[in-house]
Amino acid sequence: MLFNSFTFLFLFLPITAVGYFLLARRGHTWAAGWLALASLTFYGWWSYVYIPLLVGSILFNYWMGQRIGHAAGAARKRWLTAAVAIDLLLLAYFKYADFFISGVNWLAAADIPALHVVLPIGISFFTFTQIAYLVDTYQGKVKEARFLHYVLFITYFPHLIAGPVLHHAEMMPQFDRPGSYRFSYRNLAVGLSVFAIGLAKKVLIADNLAPHATFLFDQSDMFSFANAWGGVLAYAFQLYFDFSGYSDMAIGISLLFGIRLPLNFDSPYKAANIIDFWRRWHMTLSRFLRDYLYVPLGGNRKGPVRRYVNLMTTMLLGGLWHGAGMNFVIWGALHGIYLAINHGWNALAEKLRLPRGRVWAAFSMALTFVAVCVAWVFFRATHFDKAMTILRGMAGLDGVGLPASIGLQLGPLRGALEQLGVSFYLGGGSRFLETWQWVAVGAAIAFCLPNTQQIMGRYETALGAPSSPRRTGWLLWLPARRWSIYIGAILLGSLLSLSRPAEFLYFQF
Repeated sequence: MLFNSFTFLFLFLPITAVGYFLLARRGHTWAAGWLALASLTFYGWWSYVYIPLLVGSILFNYWMGQRIGHAAGAARKRWLTAAVAIDLLLLAYFKYADFFISGVNWLAAADIPALHVVLPIGISFFTFTQIAYLVDTYQGKVKEARFLHYVLFITYFPHLIAGPVLHHAEMMPQFDRPGSYRFSYRNLAVGLSVFAIGLAKKVLIADNLAPHATFLFDQSDMFSFANAWGGVLAYAFQLYFDFSGYSDMAIGISLLFGIRLPLNFDSPYKAANIIDFWRRWHMTLSRFLRDYLYVPLGGNRKGPVRRYVNLMTTMLLGGLWHGAGMNFVIWGALHGIYLAINHGWNALAEKLRLPRGRVWAAFSMALTFVAVCVAWVFFRATHFDKAMTILRGMAGLDGVGLPASIGLQLGPLRGALEQLGVSFYLGGGSRFLETWQWVAVGAAIAFCLPNTQQIMGRYETALGAPSSPRRTGWLLWLPARRWSIYIGAILLGSLLSLSRPAEFLYFQF
């Protein structure tokens, strides 16, 4: 079920919220049970066939968590190892079986038929969430053991399909807090506002950028400098607003129930470097990879060479987490290389005491954004050759082509441009202009306007979000009439664009 669908907005969400607060009057257990049941219904709406898989995973991991918690010494570690291994094997079967078979076929010139396993939606998120729970149990961090709360922790529908990746300690105290079961007009107003902003990001911006990105990667045969960069930037901002929109909508929906999810997105394209980018993009996944992979591998505690090996290993596996394909491996490898260069540069700059001013900060942010866009090419392109063709165009190796219809409007300037090597081709003028218009809209919002957490700065909307006002001017949210008009207009515009709701990009991961 999609957050951006009429079924969710006008049927599932109202029924779930009303039932939750009504049942809370009878007791917290009733309300928590209702919310868990509603979450399983939400998951099964896509395909009820995979409900037993989700329930089986929950039962297995809860039981293993109990075994880990009650064991001691070497037995404790054996229970943890067995549980994590089985979780990863299950994930590997559903997500990587065909990828492994294709690799064996390529290496051994074999012809093993693919299994064509259907990937259960959200399996990466609920598997990683439960692995974190098992490790936290092993480390003695888990204090809450009620089965119903554990079921709700895993199935809680605002995060189930595309994150954030939750920590046990973040959610369990909230499920036990009496205030989470009392209806609040403040939570309703703030939650709906955050949800409306997220819905607008998805429906009004990301979905309008999508056709222009799809055209370059799937349909176009023109890869001149302007065309290549237009399509790549369209995809970069589509993914940005799609994921940012989902994150906002999840936080807003959860606030309606008095539950705060962790912040998962914080203006990553404003990052000053690639290290900062990964502190802002999919923040809970970055935290998981750091705490449960990079640090156990040794982190930066065993010298610079081992540190860079650990970074590469972490990012390669992070790439594979996003999908079973060489394009994701290359994307992860690029970010591993970026991080290694960034750490090396920071060490050199500190040693040489290089000055850093505003000009350097602007250059660093621009360089980071370009590097991220280059990596997005491999993330989106399904074939290596296609990715290299697009990168050639971005580098200007296929010329700087413009539509002839634009050339007609340039007058004498057209001749000067042709002398500089700019060519003009027939057709595609309207798409070219529309692509760059939407790219300009996306860039202006991403780089120049405050993000949702800054707009809602007076209120704690998410765990880890700012709870004090920042310099956002008239865009600082207040419980005032003008903001009710703004939010109402945003919701109306979004609802009028929901004739064919599109899936969120992170659903496929």
